[in-house]
Amino acid sequence: MALPLGLDIALQHLLHRRRQTLVSLLGVSLGVAFFIAISSMMQGFQRDFIARIIDVQPHIIVKAEIRNAPKQPVETLFEAGAVNLSGLKPRDENRGIRGARNMLASLEERPGIHVAPALSGNLLLRFGGKDLSVNVTGIDPERERKVTHIEKDLLSGSLDALYTNSNAIIIGEGVAKKAGIRKDDLISAVSPAGVVLKMKVVGIFSSGITLIDNFDTYTLLKKAQVLQNRPNVVNRVNIRLDDVEQAGPLAAEIEHQFGYRSEPWQEQSRNVLGIFVIQNAIMYSTVSAILIVACFGIFNVISTVVFEKTRDIGILKSMGFFDRDIRRIFIMEGLIVGIIGTLIGWAMGWALVEFMASMKFEMEGFVRAQGFVLYRTPRHYILSAAMAIVSATLAAWVPARRASRLNPVDIVRGAG
Repeated sequence: MALPLGLDIALQHLLHRRRQTLVSLLGVSLGVAFFIAISSMMQGFQRDFIARIIDVQPHIIVKAEIRNAPKQPVETLFEAGAVNLSGLKPRDENRGIRGARNMLASLEERPGIHVAPALSGNLLLRFGGKDLSVNVTGIDPERERKVTHIEKDLLSGSLDALYTNSNAIIIGEGVAKKAGIRKDDLISAVSPAGVVLKMKVVGIFSSGITLIDNFDTYTLLKKAQVLQNRPNVVNRVNIRLDDVEQAGPLAAEIEHQFGYRSEPWQEQSRNVLGIFVIQNAIMYSTVSAILIVACFGIFNVISTVVFEKTRDIGILKSMGFFDRDIRRIFIMEGLIVGIIGTLIGWAMGWALVEFMASMKFEMEGFVRAQGFVLYRTPRHYILSAAMAIVSATLAAWVPARRASRLNPVDIVRGAG
């Protein structure tokens, strides 16, 4: 079956300069392959991190604090005046979240919402001559297992052991390693309030997030209240939703209704999520640079073809080819390089992703992982193809436009 004349001419031009065409194809292929591989790696890490954050931590945390400090009476009275306050002494309150029971009851009435009260504070653990500063959270195990997955993260012990043992505590794997603590060991716990208790380690957990594993511990809510000398006080309400996307609107509603600072998981991880934006910008910039270099190759090939085939262009136009026909021939050359380069790049990208998936290694950091966490999706292939084909076509447009404007009379005169 014979090819259309324009397509046949475009293919002959590319085959005539095989070396330059292969270099252009390689540039496009590498750009597509690296886009697929880097996107898979970057988004795999990002999605894994977000999944861990959503899995490990509550979706919303209501804290015993207000977002903005209230104005002093003198500031309210002289709002537009030049007022200088000094020597202010804040009230020493020990009440945590006021009306925590009413808040819990109100939130539990809503469908798709699970809540758990907590009291967080600092604690000094002493064991074997070592002192460790940790965060201690008093929890109600029955409610806590509905808002976090601490029970799933336990390496040893059980959450219900907090009930069955006196002065029981669950510690992170990092805390245990740093002090050489094992399950069933007795450790001394000293709180900032001066309370000292002998506590039994009834469980060790590993969340996969180093910051949590190295500093967090859990005990019964009543026991934490004794340690902190804050009887019947709750300073946090943890909330888990069936629909995580509703965390932001619900947090704003809770803060408006009860007045306490309510942080959705997006706000808690805002700094890290901001880093993801920078990562994506670097990724797209790098891949775009590769494609731009490849486009210069396409531009060079087609410009050279236009220069060498000037006489042929004059003949074609004298035979009745219109400007748009000449332009279409050279744009097809860029399109062909873009399409073939994309197909080769898809194969190379798939091979790179599978190669990275086969690599296994221990990675310690903010999040622990074994090897690359990859995200495979057809979207990466579609985006890379769109970028490559559009870039290749645009690179061919300028020389194609120049070729279409050549005057056959001037070409013949120049040849004569």
